[in-house]
Amino acid sequence: MTNPTPALAGNAATQPERDAAETHIRLAQAEASRIPDIAAELPLRPVEHVAVIGAGTMGGGIAMALANAGIPVTVIDAEPAALERGLQRVRDNYAGSVARGRLQQAQMDERLARIRGSVELADVARADLIVEAVFEDMALKQDIFRKLDALAKPGAILATNTSGLDVDAIAAVTQRPQDVVGAHFFSPAHVMRLLEVVRAQQTAPDVIATLMELGRRLGKVSVLARVYPGFIGNALFRNYTREAHFLLEEGALPHEVDQALTRFGYAMGIFAVHDMAGNDVGYQTRKAQLATRPTDRRWNDLILKLTEMGRLGQKSGAGWYRYEQGSRTPQRDPAVEQFIVDESARLGIARQPVDEEEILKRCLYGMINEGAKLLEQGVALRASDIDIVYVTGYGFPAHRGGPMYLADQLGLASVCADIERFHARHGYWWTPSPLLQRLAREGRRFADLEPGLVPA
Repeated sequence: MTNPTPALAGNAATQPERDAAETHIRLAQAEASRIPDIAAELPLRPVEHVAVIGAGTMGGGIAMALANAGIPVTVIDAEPAALERGLQRVRDNYAGSVARGRLQQAQMDERLARIRGSVELADVARADLIVEAVFEDMALKQDIFRKLDALAKPGAILATNTSGLDVDAIAAVTQRPQDVVGAHFFSPAHVMRLLEVVRAQQTAPDVIATLMELGRRLGKVSVLARVYPGFIGNALFRNYTREAHFLLEEGALPHEVDQALTRFGYAMGIFAVHDMAGNDVGYQTRKAQLATRPTDRRWNDLILKLTEMGRLGQKSGAGWYRYEQGSRTPQRDPAVEQFIVDESARLGIARQPVDEEEILKRCLYGMINEGAKLLEQGVALRASDIDIVYVTGYGFPAHRGGPMYLADQLGLASVCADIERFHARHGYWWTPSPLLQRLAREGRRFADLEPGLVPA
């Protein structure tokens, strides 16, 4: 069966379709705050003073988000020089807003007065909420939480800003797992509007309710997730990026993939995003995984090799694209395109042209299939929560309504047929979600599911 799904490429959304998608997003944002097993009137824990552990970009952004909402915050870093760099970055961010006319000097002074620095971890003792924002290293985070367990006052909420590590494993090193929760802010944390609140096995209901409400106080959209590698957002993002990289090996070039995505509605294509963020982001983690990753599935190491070639993206003037001095505009680069062609040959892959329709399906349908698996396992409460994560935190075009809404509009039977076709051709990563297959057979939609309840 070929191309059974309504066309994505060149299929601009009509105004009624845009209006319907944007209405869906508005309703979904309101719905995301409702958690079936937590009463709306449940008393919240106080959050009148917060400590942030780590003065890096993320820690500083979280501190700014809190200070902007009127909440005093202490930023703690063991290294005095790192603390000063972090606080200076905060000052510079505020000064930039003043220079652009987005903030008054008096407001800047008021917000900075709410942020103090410390090199003493014992200063967490007065905090109602402690947000750990250090590197994505499980051993480091567990060590910090052991110390927080001894230092924090009874009833303080201990939150980890991990973007995908096991919050249960972090909670397990404390004597108060009921107080431990994931609080995944998105960078820059004082700008991005999404907060993933991650519920571990023993997290107390009032801790969840307090974090969901804190997100609202900070002007963010809070979405609840259960513990799962990457939670909601990064779990789907892995599928999106993996397929984009596989497409390069099979015959596409970076500008072709990015053009398909921007024509669909993304502000930037995935390879332009890589270059903006830096291709070396996550390099050490990916490198460390090489020795232990399963051998029963396909992997892609193009971005590792690009990093090792010094093509880090905009900051080095070359990545998936080249950049003129002082410009952030991506330009096609024959050198990287030849590198991709050579890698295909090395892998024994005969390159074939890939049309825009196939590019979109490969990039988008992997997210839909993974989203169905998250619903099946109870990681996400509802399909619309997944849509909110993607529209709010990952640049999915709002006028398309989110990946799960898009699937419902296209028809799950058609989407499932394509996923099964990809599975037959590409193997492991396209293993269809049983929930998706069941809904497709029954002529149902993701929107028909009750929150947190998967049909038998």
